[in-house]
Amino acid sequence: MAKEKTTPDTPLGVPNENPVALTPLVVRTSELDSFGHVNHAVYLTYFEHARFQALKEAGFDWNALEDRGWAIFVVRVEVDYLAEAGREDRLMIRTQAESFRRTSMLLAQDIVRDDGSGTIVAQAKVTAVWIGPNRRPMRVPEEVREGLTNPRG
Repeated sequence: MAKEKTTPDTPLGVPNENPVALTPLVVRTSELDSFGHVNHAVYLTYFEHARFQALKEAGFDWNALEDRGWAIFVVRVEVDYLAEAGREDRLMIRTQAESFRRTSMLLAQDIVRDDGSGTIVAQAKVTAVWIGPNRRPMRVPEEVREGLTNPRG
């Protein structure tokens, strides 16, 4: 997974300097619906996988989260489906921290056809709340904010 900066003209359309985590994938036959394209619900799985890859890239893999007793609960997802994807299409999922509030973060994600066309297949805005060891909302840890907003070498 690589990182790059975005400008307002890039597919995410998020005008900030936060790094973008890139997660490639290839569509599998089992992810298709009866019409031969990726089922709408599968995109949620794609977005989730990419969010955890972005966290891992920022230094917070599953083990780091578990060791601290942290969890992340998605409380809102908005998805716009813009183009279809089919069997064996190569896609790139782009994930960027858009903003932080006290206990939550807003992530912008999009899925782009990885064929040079730049076609945006789907876009999402995901609001997630950080949960502490006591299973209650907690302040988004400063090290997480740093990891998601500063490029790692």
